[in-house]
Amino acid sequence: MNPETKSSGKSVLGVGALAALACTACCIGPILAFLGGLGALSALSALWVPALAAVTVLALAGMAWAWHRRRRTAVCSTGHGPVDLGMPAPATPPGKPAGRALPQ
Repeated sequence: MNPETKSSGKSVLGVGALAALACTACCIGPILAFLGGLGALSALSALWVPALAAVTVLALAGMAWAWHRRRRTAVCSTGHGPVDLGMPAPATPPGKPAGRALPQ
């Protein structure tokens, strides 16, 4: 490098400004596309608000009906007897009665 020639501050500032403009030109397209997509999505969702409100009311009504029916069914059950737990019973050897013998 020649010590007699010095770079001026104006040329460094110009190169920096040029780099900033190039970066802006490169990145502005995806940023605008993202913001435009958000705007379109919010406009579309504003049209669906009444439909979503109706679906919510129907879902709550169905849940209340199912809850009421479930409680009524549980209250009306009258079965008194052995309950099948779905577990396998131990095998009894032949000649012995099924069940446990009470200690005497």
